[in-house]
Amino acid sequence: MRYHTNMKKNSNSHSKPLTLLGGITAESFLKEYWHKKPLLIRGAIPEFKGFLTPNELAGLACEEDVQSRLITYVKKEWKLEQGPFAEKRFVNLPERDWTLLVQSVNHHLQEANDLLQQFNFIPYARLDDLMVSYAPDGGGVGPHFDSYDVFLLQGCGQRVWRISEQKDLSLLDGAPLRILKNFNTEQEFTLSAGDMLYLPPHVAHWGIAVGDCMTYSIGFRAPTAQELAGEFLNYLQEHRSFSERYSDPNLSVQEHSAEISDDMVKQVSSMLNGLRWNDADVADFLGQYLSEPKSHIVFDIPKNMSLPAFEKRMRADGIQLSFKSQLLKAANCYYLNGEVIVFDADSERLIMKLADDRVLSSHDFYDDANISDAFVAEMHDWYLAGCITFQ
Repeated sequence: MRYHTNMKKNSNSHSKPLTLLGGITAESFLKEYWHKKPLLIRGAIPEFKGFLTPNELAGLACEEDVQSRLITYVKKEWKLEQGPFAEKRFVNLPERDWTLLVQSVNHHLQEANDLLQQFNFIPYARLDDLMVSYAPDGGGVGPHFDSYDVFLLQGCGQRVWRISEQKDLSLLDGAPLRILKNFNTEQEFTLSAGDMLYLPPHVAHWGIAVGDCMTYSIGFRAPTAQELAGEFLNYLQEHRSFSERYSDPNLSVQEHSAEISDDMVKQVSSMLNGLRWNDADVADFLGQYLSEPKSHIVFDIPKNMSLPAFEKRMRADGIQLSFKSQLLKAANCYYLNGEVIVFDADSERLIMKLADDRVLSSHDFYDDANISDAFVAEMHDWYLAGCITFQ
């Protein structure tokens, strides 16, 4: 099923005032608000009412490859259910006080990808996903805070947002969600269709549906130092090799056999000190790590197509990245879904445009008739792996 929207992509010029940001430029937003303070934007996307109905969102929540959650608040107790759900689960839900959330809607709908493209003034390396929620009157996920930046775009209906920059972020014991134990409302806004609220990390907030409503949440990645360190050590293990082996030709008798000697500690410390890395290693790690698909993602494999037939159709119709693909660049390398690829200089313009715009039209190929055989072959491999599709 296709969904239609009147949204148009914003200009890539970051010095141009954007309706999406309330008439300020992307540069001003990043300087004054990003990671610093909330921003309420009335009419961020005029006439926007969303591109999913509640029933369509529930349909997505029933799919095996879609992450979804159902949150209810009954008798002053929060309850959490994880999808996928059977259709009958949505039949006898109460009239109020529950919320359905569906993650990574951008993996399934072109309109969701088009919406995320409007936020391309934030690097793709920071982008996480588009989450869509539906709630009847009173529905929400309680007072909470996020560890990442988020844009909360209102679809159909209305939602009241209460926010607080309080320092007390202690959580309610025993709750299945990260619910704040104490919440002190400092500001309150009612958002209607097309309005948007930006919140930096750790700003406490509480959204409550006013009648039936849907909210589109654009979230950004913010890995912890612990997560990055663990993944980087895994990267080093795969990309470093050491030939040295522990030895102790001058071993002497110890008073206690169970004791690890100072000599052993010093020698192993010396061996580990040989582990070194530089900025190029970190860039390579980030390219692979940030483009790596999440574990639940499965790519749709197309029917086989010969290389000549593929090139003919690519030139005629254009290509686009799969909704589930992430293509990033670091130094002179490109990273597609966790894999590193080096292109020849003749392909640089095309591959950079595909990475930035997620699309190459037939005009792009017409303007660049001398496409290298290596580029065509690589795109053919990506197509057969389900990483790109025809436009």
